[in-house]
Amino acid sequence: MKNLFKYILRLADNSLILGHRLSENCSWGPYLEEDISITNTALDLLGQAEELLIYAAEVENEGRTADDLAYKRPEIEYYNVQLTEQPNEDFAHIQVRQFFMDAFNFYLYSALKNSSDTTIAAISAKSLKEVTYHLRRSSEWMIRLGKGTSESKERVNKAVNNLWQFTSELFEMDEVDEALISEGIAVDLNEIKKLWNDKVTEIFEMANISKPEDGYKATGSRKGYHTEYLGYILAEMQYLPRAYPTAKW
Repeated sequence: MKNLFKYILRLADNSLILGHRLSENCSWGPYLEEDISITNTALDLLGQAEELLIYAAEVENEGRTADDLAYKRPEIEYYNVQLTEQPNEDFAHIQVRQFFMDAFNFYLYSALKNSSDTTIAAISAKSLKEVTYHLRRSSEWMIRLGKGTSESKERVNKAVNNLWQFTSELFEMDEVDEALISEGIAVDLNEIKKLWNDKVTEIFEMANISKPEDGYKATGSRKGYHTEYLGYILAEMQYLPRAYPTAKW
């Protein structure tokens, strides 16, 4: 069950940290409808994280709750990919980060809805409905920014170049993945990578965005290693639960 617990945390932490990042942009959208869209996407991700953390607590079976897992773990016990914790530099960075994650989540949940673990399959099937909209929205923004003004083109290309180094980590696998793939619970991320690359290439071509050359590749989140940014996120997220540990929310 240890492998399953860690695998669920990886899924949950991606949604939890990305949802938190998006929530930071609430009221900062370029116009009202987009501000609402960003906030709704954050809520979708936090809803996915909650369902996964509830299941993780059940699988662990050590008396911890979903709130305990969300707010009372040390940094090294978070397993989100480093892409999700990258800061909201500007609107282009938000949309590029979101597009990379949306494309990954779309193909991941499309595969996981057939998982032999019925709870993961059910959460994935439900999440896929939300992620399908997320991917459509972020893809449209990539095209709008890439084919827009000279400034929007410059900003989206800068964001792509800055964030590309974090995308390879999406497809890293270790002994946890291997064990669960053999049981039909997890999916082979090499297959997801091909689909992701095809989608990214398609949208980049439509947006007149050049795909960066592979260079430095971020790694380490599978073992709980992160950029400096996660520590600041957790300091904000965990302050109240740690200050008032017996409070009920």
